Amino acid sequence: MSTEPPQYPPPDDDPFKKQPPQQPPQPPQGGGSPYDTPPPGGGSPYGTPPPPYGGDPYGGGAGGLGGPDPLAGMPPLADSGKRVLARIIDMILVGVVVWLLTWLFGTSEYDIDPDKVNTGRSFGQSLLAALLYIAYDTYLISRTGQTLGKKWLGMRVANLNDGATPTVSTALARAAVLWLPFAFCCACIWTAICGGWSFFDKPYKQGLHDKAAKTVVVSA
Repeated sequence: MSTEPPQYPPPDDDPFKKQPPQQPPQPPQGGGSPYDTPPPGGGSPYGTPPPPYGGDPYGGGAGGLGGPDPLAGMPPLADSGKRVLARIIDMILVGVVVWLLTWLFGTSEYDIDPDKVNTGRSFGQSLLAALLYIAYDTYLISRTGQTLGKKWLGMRVANLNDGATPTVSTALARAAVLWLPFAFCCACIWTAICGGWSFFDKPYKQGLHDKAAKTVVVSA
């Protein structure tokens, strides 16, 4: 009889037994991640792709970033050519008054020193012109939004944000930007630049004085 101990086969759960390598899961037919559930209709599982470059992801509108258009509900913007004609009418009307007042207060007793008189008259006339033009614009624009020239040609000044008639402070700021340089330094050049800006400005056809006061000119 043998004295050797009996031999038993090793158990199947032997931790030292070499296990075969596991294979990674295979993706389903047609490609894509095995962890994604395709949405109904065959769309991308990651949602709608972003808009192409140059598109506006916030929506259109003149207000920008999807904001409301300030001109919504207002009459159409006034034609820039008609605005120039209305301004010429106003300049003639007030200019006649300035000339009459200058002539009325220009006395001959100051002719003793022509150089000083000419300088004084020039400054006095410029100051008078500035005051009258600013007062004319401020008073009429703050009341109805219309100077006489604008009224005759069917247009008015309105606040850009709500279309209301400008307040006295808004009308004063608008008039000062327009008429102070006109009266004291560069009448023709400044008028052409300030008013002519509306021919090129987009989208509100604003002159420089409109931009300063945040106003627009619309059809009445």
